[in-house]
Amino acid sequence: MSAPVFLAEAGDLGSLVPGDTYLLDGLEGRHAGVVQRRGVGERIDVVDGAGLRLTCRVTAVQASEVTLEVVSVEREPSDGVSLVLVQALAKGDRDELAIEAATEAGVDAVLPWQAERSVVVWRGDRAAKSRARWVATVRAATKQARRASLPGVGDVVDAKGLAARTAQVVAAGGTVLVLHEEATLPIAQAVLPGLPALGAGAQGLAARTPEDSATGSDAPREILVVVGPEGGISERECTLLTESGATLVRLGPHVLRTSTAGPIAVALLSERLGRWA
Repeated sequence: MSAPVFLAEAGDLGSLVPGDTYLLDGLEGRHAGVVQRRGVGERIDVVDGAGLRLTCRVTAVQASEVTLEVVSVEREPSDGVSLVLVQALAKGDRDELAIEAATEAGVDAVLPWQAERSVVVWRGDRAAKSRARWVATVRAATKQARRASLPGVGDVVDAKGLAARTAQVVAAGGTVLVLHEEATLPIAQAVLPGLPALGAGAQGLAARTPEDSATGSDAPREILVVVGPEGGISERECTLLTESGATLVRLGPHVLRTSTAGPIAVALLSERLGRWA
């Protein structure tokens, strides 16, 4: 069975090497020592949310402080692509279910979208509290999935803001895919950054080219997956996004709920990118 994962603050782990001692305290220490009752000799992993993972052995437990011996240090490599789920706000907890499952499936970031047909509206204090719930949901799902990378949660955008983000992503060599039931292009045939065009059967990322370095594209190229609310994406929003460079794609033969469409798309794209090979 894989070891449980605990999150450290960014930057706390960078200087550690095998044989060092690390003190897991605070809320994560309490979760390990008091809630999960981890004991001496057990293995746990500590990650920094940015791809760094410490494999550790528990050497002492005192209430909410767990002393660890670092056994190994591993940094997960980046494939040069950032997979972002743009999730429309949805009633109930359907949007939170979507980002939870997408995090488990390997999404790199999530962006809340105040779509025209969203029943839920984020304003003022509610916006801050709702985004905080998304952050907590993503954090818990990251630990559940034993991930070393913690997806970021952006600030809520409206249609105009999403169109501007779309134009930026496309200009930087990325792709914006809008899931739409009337689209004719299957998501499996959409052009993705780092893959040959429509590369049937191609797996894994294509090699980076000299042009990539010349244009300063060391930053991950983004793939945005846009999912609408229960009532769907409006015609005006579709026009706004496609005029900004987005592509409408069909996920499959059936119409999926807003809570399931995003995670399934993330899984399919992860397979195409070779992440699940």
